[in-house]
Amino acid sequence: MKKAPYTVFGKDLDPGAISQMEDAVSLSVAVKGALMPDAHMGYGLPIGGVLAVKNAVIPYAVGVDIACRMKLSILSRPFDDYEAHKQTFREAIETRTRFGVGEEFSRPRQHKVMDEDWNISPLVTSLKDSAYKQLGTSGSGNHFAEFGRLILTRDDLGLKAGEYLAFLTHSGSRGAGARIAEHYSNLAKRLHPELGKALNNLAWLDMQKGDGMEYVKAMELMGRYASANHEIIHDAVLDFLGETALVTIENHHNFAWKEKIGLQEVMVHRKGATPAGKGVLGIIPGSMADPGFIVRGLGNEASLRSAAHGAGRRMSRNAAIKRFDFKDLQDIMEKKRITLISAGLDEIPMAYKNIEDVMDQQKDLVETVAKFEPKLVKMAPPDRNRHRRR
Repeated sequence: MKKAPYTVFGKDLDPGAISQMEDAVSLSVAVKGALMPDAHMGYGLPIGGVLAVKNAVIPYAVGVDIACRMKLSILSRPFDDYEAHKQTFREAIETRTRFGVGEEFSRPRQHKVMDEDWNISPLVTSLKDSAYKQLGTSGSGNHFAEFGRLILTRDDLGLKAGEYLAFLTHSGSRGAGARIAEHYSNLAKRLHPELGKALNNLAWLDMQKGDGMEYVKAMELMGRYASANHEIIHDAVLDFLGETALVTIENHHNFAWKEKIGLQEVMVHRKGATPAGKGVLGIIPGSMADPGFIVRGLGNEASLRSAAHGAGRRMSRNAAIKRFDFKDLQDIMEKKRITLISAGLDEIPMAYKNIEDVMDQQKDLVETVAKFEPKLVKMAPPDRNRHRRR
């Protein structure tokens, strides 16, 4: 069978990721693909993979953490205020959100997303109570909350060039999203036994049938739920500080969108990839010790108007745990003068690619608007940091 075309961005990419992309574009529903410079192996579609398909949606090409998302708030107070009141900023993060698998609030946070229709399917309905309790929590794995210095080199974003204090978060749809992903992935596999074991993580649902339409509704609800999580966290942290946001920027990077290639309507899956349509703002973080970037998309059609979603892993979580110890983590954070509240060893910066190299390899995809330098970082503590499928 003839494969759909795809374009590779970046250098020396993980051969496993390239092999997974080859499998993805061999699907009968595939139209076009792209591989971002932060690409590495995932389940089904690689992390950093973008895939357009016709009349179908692939749950594992969205990912297990549906609507994993970034949000940045640029604060009105100067960065120097952080240096002068570090403990206050630490208390804001530690008391206004929670990290870890299954974390929830005994007094759930309020948000209009819980007033939406959750009766999409019996499964989604059953998840509403737990999702309500997890509103405003941050999860595990590579999810984080950070304060840092934002460097705007020219007038942009409605702001004057200069240095600003900013708050950055990364999290998704928590336990509800994971359950939805698992359920519909298993359903897709049962519907496509012809794919065999090698390709079953690329099984799809027909967009014109009940199961496919049901999954898309559930995915889109999880998108709004993930956005609500970030909104609650940012509002709570800024309220603790008596602060307001001058500007906010946010984007999904595990999602599927209805878009067009020419006149053909397709479903574009971005699994660990940032939307980068012409002029669209996005956030591409580095590791906990390296800068992130605010970018504006260039609308490159070869990349399906997409870009990397981060530095990308250069070694697995298990490999990082075996190779490094917590002294290695402490040493690099002290060298970079970054305060680390908590994190698992599998998130050590050395497990990631060089973010500057990744950005250099996607100059045709995005332009840099600002740089974010982390100064105070919180991730899930080691004893709560579980391995996550993405």
